[in-house]
Amino acid sequence: MNPGLLQIRLRWDDPATGERREPILSVPIALGREFAQMPASLREQRVARIVLDSGQVSRFHALIEQDGVGVAIADQNSSNGTFVNGTRQTRSFLTNGDTIQIGPYQISVFLDIQSAATPIGDSTILFHSETDLPVPDATSTLSGSTPTAPAARSNFPPPFFQAQQVSMRDLMDTELMVHEFDYAAIGAGLGSFIWVDLLRLCGARLNQVVAIGMEPQPYARYQRLCQNSQIPLHERLRSNSDSCPDNIWGFPSYAFRESWHSFRQGQIGSALKYLWQVFAEPTLAETYTPRSGNVFASIDREAQRIGWQQIFRYGRVLSIRQTNDGRYAIAYSRSTASHREHAFIVSRYLHLATGYPAIQFLPDLQAYREKTGDFKSVVNAYEEHEHVYQKLEQYGGTVLIRGRGIVASRIVQRIYEARKKNPHISLLHLMRSPKPQGNKFGKAQRQVKHHYEFQPFNWPKACWGGEFRAVLESADPQQRSRLLADWGGTTTADRHDWQRIVQEGLNQGWYKIAFGEVERVEQDGQKGTITYIQEKDFKGKTQLEADFIIDATGLDAKVNANPLLEDLVTHYDLPINALGRLSVANDFELVEMRSSGQGRVYAAGAATLGGPHAAVDSFLGLQYAALAAVDSLVSTRAPNLRYPNGLTSLTQWLRWVTNQAPNQP
Repeated sequence: MNPGLLQIRLRWDDPATGERREPILSVPIALGREFAQMPASLREQRVARIVLDSGQVSRFHALIEQDGVGVAIADQNSSNGTFVNGTRQTRSFLTNGDTIQIGPYQISVFLDIQSAATPIGDSTILFHSETDLPVPDATSTLSGSTPTAPAARSNFPPPFFQAQQVSMRDLMDTELMVHEFDYAAIGAGLGSFIWVDLLRLCGARLNQVVAIGMEPQPYARYQRLCQNSQIPLHERLRSNSDSCPDNIWGFPSYAFRESWHSFRQGQIGSALKYLWQVFAEPTLAETYTPRSGNVFASIDREAQRIGWQQIFRYGRVLSIRQTNDGRYAIAYSRSTASHREHAFIVSRYLHLATGYPAIQFLPDLQAYREKTGDFKSVVNAYEEHEHVYQKLEQYGGTVLIRGRGIVASRIVQRIYEARKKNPHISLLHLMRSPKPQGNKFGKAQRQVKHHYEFQPFNWPKACWGGEFRAVLESADPQQRSRLLADWGGTTTADRHDWQRIVQEGLNQGWYKIAFGEVERVEQDGQKGTITYIQEKDFKGKTQLEADFIIDATGLDAKVNANPLLEDLVTHYDLPINALGRLSVANDFELVEMRSSGQGRVYAAGAATLGGPHAAVDSFLGLQYAALAAVDSLVSTRAPNLRYPNGLTSLTQWLRWVTNQAPNQP
């Protein structure tokens, strides 16, 4: 980097994954999808190039260059335009803290890189290795460091587990318990449950299958995250739930079940409403989602039916290795009140569905908590933070929300409910920049209102089983990255109740939206918080005072945030896709882990984003991955598995309806 050239910092979050990018570059800087159309005069110069991989971005979209004593951005006759602080511009001078929007990318500009402190890397709240609860004061990390589970720092697994292939004789010589199964599900969450459910429907017996995890209910972490983010059992989920984790056939759906229940109660209007929402959504009706308690109760019923209690094994998986007989050895530990136990499981077929390893946490808020030790005023929406609403309902106060996705919309609704008990509650919603237009793809464009981008689910509905699913499956890795950038982004459901609350709050003045880039967060004298921001509108600096700050920016699914996956990837030099996730085939197999003895390893969930399916962490996405994996297993003649034909599928569905086990133990 030439020290004689003017340098600026650009900061943006990847629209497909939400991960932070923050390079420091010398001007001029070219921004675009590729740069074949860049003039020869520029190609001869030393021009920094930022590749924005989206179909909404032109090949050579914009150029940031020095103009006299200032810095300007010039649009290069792009198709979709260049926006500066929400206004379309052909050429505009830039000041510190401005936001450039190019397609789905929102890029903050920092000209005074000396005063902008050295950036703090990814900040996360990890799940405790023994309790599976988020413990921010014990497991948060800064500067992108990867945590190591406490159990992994002991003398287990033994040294021979560092080999590429572990000898079965060495395993037996440890005198630890070694259990052998045909099928092993790692994680024991919803992804594991759906895979095991399908295995049982296809003929696998109880003694052939094991699921290793920290909690016996497969939905335990999901339920806890829902409740922490203010979706109690009686509330409806806010994202994809058309499919049913407890019912691989999808019929009767949750909507049909709820409609039938209402019909039996004589509530004909409600019964018809639920069916209309399903058949008409999302064009003519508000999106249907079930009550979370109904989902968990249905999963409990199916878990009992398939024998989940016998399949589940409590333990934390520390490492996975290939064995010299073509299978896989799983080293795991389990803690009791008095000691820690270690054991091995050996299986020919593995399924990895470890879920989200951490909660994203904004670096400036993490820095505040580490400096002050205050874990009550500044919280994450996915942490338990009921004390915030109790204090507000009792004393009133001001809340500052960061983030504008599905979780943020639920927090807004929860604040509205708290105001019914105490009207002296106000809400500040801090967004990095205005949202002048929604993402485009082809002729379609998302609606934007009050700077929220509306979409019923986290991906367009065609990603689940329609045209977009087929397009993504046939695309090459580079095309997939581009498509996911166009289809992704921070969105929230187009729900009438929530929109009405926002409009009412704006009209009455208790809800306000502010824009700016946060410089730092400090504690005031009354145990509240002060957020120092670089404003967008007046290009100055201001302060936002609040009693509480709630970070609603999401979850972290990077492979390097999960010690187990990082160990597997590092040890076997597995490829990582463009989004930093596991590289899987169209049947969700980790092909590079295939063993000589027909062993197979499959994956599902957020760790596979960037592969053949977009909505990988949704109910239907987990079902799709399970179907693809089991179909592959059947084709390899895995033990006892037979893919159901029309008659056997109907038979199994009838057994589900009558709550009978899928086959004999």
